[in-house]
Amino acid sequence: MIHVPADTLRSLVTNIYIALGTPDDIARLVADTLVEANLAGHDSHGVMRTLQYIEMIEKGVIQPAARPSILDRRGARAIVDGGWGWGPPAAFLAAQTAAELARAKGVGAVTARRTNHVGRIGAYAQAIARAGQIGFILANVGAAVTPFGGRQRLMGTNPIAWAVPRAAGHEPLVLDFATSVLAEGKVRVAKDKGAPVPPGVILDSHGQPTQNPNDFYDGGMLLPFGGYKGYGVSVMVELLGGALSGSGVSPSPKYGGGNGTLVLALNIADFVDPAEFETDVEDYVARLKAAPTVDDVAEVLLPGEPEQIARRQREVEGIPLPEVTWEDLQAQARRLGVG
Repeated sequence: MIHVPADTLRSLVTNIYIALGTPDDIARLVADTLVEANLAGHDSHGVMRTLQYIEMIEKGVIQPAARPSILDRRGARAIVDGGWGWGPPAAFLAAQTAAELARAKGVGAVTARRTNHVGRIGAYAQAIARAGQIGFILANVGAAVTPFGGRQRLMGTNPIAWAVPRAAGHEPLVLDFATSVLAEGKVRVAKDKGAPVPPGVILDSHGQPTQNPNDFYDGGMLLPFGGYKGYGVSVMVELLGGALSGSGVSPSPKYGGGNGTLVLALNIADFVDPAEFETDVEDYVARLKAAPTVDDVAEVLLPGEPEQIARRQREVEGIPLPEVTWEDLQAQARRLGVG
C-alpha cells in the first residue's frame, strides 16, 4: 500500500475524465465524489472505480458529456433522467430536487433512472441532512447476490443510506450500508490487495463457501447480510429502487444497468418543532456516547463517526491505495496524455 494526497488524486482523476470527453465541471464533481469516499474510508467507492469507469466510457456504457435532467415534476415528487451519463450528477440532482420539494411540501420523493454507478449513496443523504432535512436513499444495482438459501445471482448489493441533521457545529448522523455482507467494491479491494475476504461473504460458482475474492469474479455470488433479514431488505430495494424508478429489477431483461434510485427528504419543521427535534437528537447522542463499553472498546461511536475519524487521519497521512491501483491510474493518465 502507498499513501497519496487527496489533492493529487483529485487532479489526476479529474484530468483523466476530461481527457475522455467529460465536461470540466462534471469531471471535478465525479472526481471529488470518489476522493470523498476514500477520505471517509470507503475505498470500495473511491478512485479505484476510475479504472472501471474508463472501460465503461470506452465501451459506450457511460456517455461522459451527458447531463441529467428532471423528466417530470408534480406535487411532492419528481423523476430524474440520468441520460446514461455519470451517476453522481444525477444522484446529486435527485437529492437537491427532493430537498426542494420537501421545503415546499413537507416531503420530497424523487426517482432516478438511466443512471450509471452513483457511488457512495451516503454522500447524497448527507447533503440533504446538511441542509437541515432528513435524507433517505436507496438504489438497486446489477445482480451479484444470492437470495437467502439460494445459489444464484438474483439481487444487487443494493445499498441504503439515512442521514439526520444535528446541532450546529456537528456533522449529520449518517448510516450507509450494502444489503450484501460486503459491498462488491470491498471484494474488489481485497482482490487488488491479494487478500482473502472474511468467511461468510462469498459462495463460489458451485455454491460453496470461499474466501478467495477471485471466486466471486469467476461466477460466484455474494451473500446477503443478516441471513433472511438482509435478503428481505434487498428484495424491497429492488422493488423501490429498480421497479419504482422504471429501471427494472436487476435479474430481469428490462434492467439496463446502473442504479435505479429512490431519494426521500423530510422537512423536520413540517412534523415537529425543529428545536425540539434537535434537543431530542443531542440528548440521545449524549446518552449513546456516555454508554459504558466492553473491555476492548475505547468508546461508543455514532453512525458516521468512523468516516469522520478516517477523514481526519487520511487528510494528514494521505489516502492508502494498493500499489497496483496507483500504477494503473498513472498508466491510464499517461495513455490519455494527462500524466
